[in-house]
Amino acid sequence: MRKRLFGAGLMLAALLGLLVVSPGLALPQAAQQNLTLIVNGRAGGAPIVKMSGRSYVDIEDLARAGGGTLGFKGNQIILTVPASATSTVPAPSAATEPANQGFTKEFLRAGIEEMASIREWRTVLTNAVQRGYPVTEEGLSGYRVQAAKNLTLTSVAASTDSDRDALRLLTSEFDNMQTLSNKILGLSKSMEFIAPDTLSNDPLDQRILNCAHSLAAMAASGQFQDDGSCH
Repeated sequence: MRKRLFGAGLMLAALLGLLVVSPGLALPQAAQQNLTLIVNGRAGGAPIVKMSGRSYVDIEDLARAGGGTLGFKGNQIILTVPASATSTVPAPSAATEPANQGFTKEFLRAGIEEMASIREWRTVLTNAVQRGYPVTEEGLSGYRVQAAKNLTLTSVAASTDSDRDALRLLTSEFDNMQTLSNKILGLSKSMEFIAPDTLSNDPLDQRILNCAHSLAAMAASGQFQDDGSCH
């Protein structure tokens, strides 16, 4: 069987870059040399015969060298050699890479904390104005410091484009709240009368409130959408 399959084996070996001859062709001046056959990066023990400058190998030895299998179907000889284990998988192209969309969980968590701290800051300021309580730096500084700290944590958590876009709006919300707080503190220090409805008629306070609603809607949807409320 080994000799009958020799010619067919040579034809299959040609697929792997080895030159072959037909089974009926004699092999004058053939000489076996101590050569190493490497299939798919794996060195095998298949003897190689050199004749007239060409190389030949037995099909069964070739299958063993490549870690493959040899099968028969009718007048067909089927040689299966597995792909190299060291072959690399091509990196995905930019077109197939997932888009950097949506908010990350870390950013959402930090952003919600920041929105809550600004809301608390605004609530304390609004209640003081509406009820005629004294508005002092000491009374508001703790809320301002906490909001600034949470904004920093939110900035650190931002990693996607949506995160960074929303961070700009959160920063604008913080800045507007700081401006409004300083405005009321200034009126209080100057001993001016602060009407209970002062903030109700203040465009900046309304912008802060509208921005908060917009940010809350974005957090609920998980997607960035700027409706202009925070500008």
